[in-house]
Amino acid sequence: MSITASAAPIGKSRWFRLIPIAMIVYIISFMDRTNIAYAFAGIGHDFHITKADEGTAGGIFFVGYVLLQIPGGWLAEHWSAKKFVAVMIVFWGLMALACGFAENFTQLVIARFFLGVAEGGIWPATLVLLSHWFPVQERARAYGFWIANLAISSIITQPLSGFIVAGSDWRTLFFVEGALPFIIALPLWLLFIKDRPEDASWCLQPERDYINRSIAQDRINEPAPGPFSTIFKSATVWRLVAVYFLVQVGFYGLNMWMPTLLKNLTHDGFGAVGLIAALPYIAAAIMLWTNGWLADRNRRYSWHVCLSLTISAISLILSVMIGETMIILSIVFLCLAVGGAMAYDGPFWAAASRTLPVALVGGAMGLINALGNLGGYLGPFLGGYLQDVTGNFYATAILFAVSLFAAGVLMLTVVVRDVIPAMRMPLGRPAE
Repeated sequence: MSITASAAPIGKSRWFRLIPIAMIVYIISFMDRTNIAYAFAGIGHDFHITKADEGTAGGIFFVGYVLLQIPGGWLAEHWSAKKFVAVMIVFWGLMALACGFAENFTQLVIARFFLGVAEGGIWPATLVLLSHWFPVQERARAYGFWIANLAISSIITQPLSGFIVAGSDWRTLFFVEGALPFIIALPLWLLFIKDRPEDASWCLQPERDYINRSIAQDRINEPAPGPFSTIFKSATVWRLVAVYFLVQVGFYGLNMWMPTLLKNLTHDGFGAVGLIAALPYIAAAIMLWTNGWLADRNRRYSWHVCLSLTISAISLILSVMIGETMIILSIVFLCLAVGGAMAYDGPFWAAASRTLPVALVGGAMGLINALGNLGGYLGPFLGGYLQDVTGNFYATAILFAVSLFAAGVLMLTVVVRDVIPAMRMPLGRPAE
């Protein structure tokens, strides 16, 4: 039976077996990278540092994050995503705990740097893993569901981190959340994750055949893979690097400084701030799924990225402008700002997965994630610096909004190769 004869996938075990575990692992990973937002006040007090220094402690993670991006994607494709991520879980857990033992600012920065190194290869490795299980017509949804871990992690992390800091101190925050990779992430990953359908006894033969036939058909029009250096010569890859860099400046800048923004806005303690800060990520989870679903239907990936980032930029400016007079409406706009800054992710990575031959995709996505995430250093640092200089959040908000909007406009210049066979075209329009 031809794969195009079937309008729907045969079996759905990959959705319920792989996606939830990959989400849980990355939820804990994301928690350990961003919980420092609630530690800023205590770190600043104990180590006598400026807000720019606090931003450096938050952002240095992304400098270390660069190192294993391309190797991580390559190893996932040519060795084993399962084994590589398992090793990285152990390394990141140790570094997360080391943050709590830091006795001075330098030690904290070093621990955060190596935490970034440890987590650096997990993102491209998981993207490669999912590309082995989900054909093109499902991939934006699969990536969107998985990337929803960023929203879900923040829904959990914001209240949890707020209550831990309110009831104890910033060191306890690092100790408690640093233990989770060993208690939860590593056992689940080793027990349930398989590299390919052939390795999974729970994947029945009809579903396995569907996956393999679909992916084989996706590759019919693949250009022959060239040398690995091809990824460095692709103008599309470099555009995607620039888009991702600008997004991370805005997103991680906002993510790291949002507890401080909400505390100044509401004048509440960190426990209450943590509860309020979960709301934007509930909105983000909904927007992530919706944008991924719509993008899979019409395959206009670039437009879906641009629209969500434009909504984010406008909403952030409105939130800060009205914050002092209409607090509730300001929080609503903040929800849209965070949601838009995350909803681009599924369509973006679906587009990125179609930029090069499959043999080079892991390395390409690693390069995009590696260099793009350097924006995660620049955003928190510049946000802290502008607050030191101006004494308020207005200039910081403008910086983040401009960066997000510029990323959306630049994405419109990215052309994604169309590999959807003509028989499937009634489902949607060609990718852009």
